[in-house]
Amino acid sequence: MEDEVTPGSGGVGRRAVLCGTGALGAAALAGCASGGGATPAADLKGKQVAKAADIPVGGGKVYGDEKVVVTQPSQGAYKAFTAVCTHQGCTVGGVSNGLIKCHCHGSEFRIADGSVRRGPAKEPLKEYPVRVEGGGIVVT
Repeated sequence: MEDEVTPGSGGVGRRAVLCGTGALGAAALAGCASGGGATPAADLKGKQVAKAADIPVGGGKVYGDEKVVVTQPSQGAYKAFTAVCTHQGCTVGGVSNGLIKCHCHGSEFRIADGSVRRGPAKEPLKEYPVRVEGGGIVVT
């Protein structure tokens, strides 16, 4: 099958279509996996990132828009970490069984301190200092 287009026909060759489709797919995958980087602490300072009532004891919740994961390792002790995995920048996918889990490559982080429980990540999640204020978790 030829990949030529008759001059002046306004058509597009098969190779051009396939190359364009491949480039779009690669760009989409890069954007999904990147996570876009951690939100700087200065941008979150003074901001309520969660409601205390929404964070289960021994668990947590991921807030993708803010790129923050909030946990409650023990009753009344709240922690907040970047939701951006330190391995390749994916946004972590959830919290269960005392672990923050990144579904991209399987890294797991402890909800108490953000330390790596299982790689491939080698660095802990960045922690944001928080306090409970008016029923909300506020970055300090």
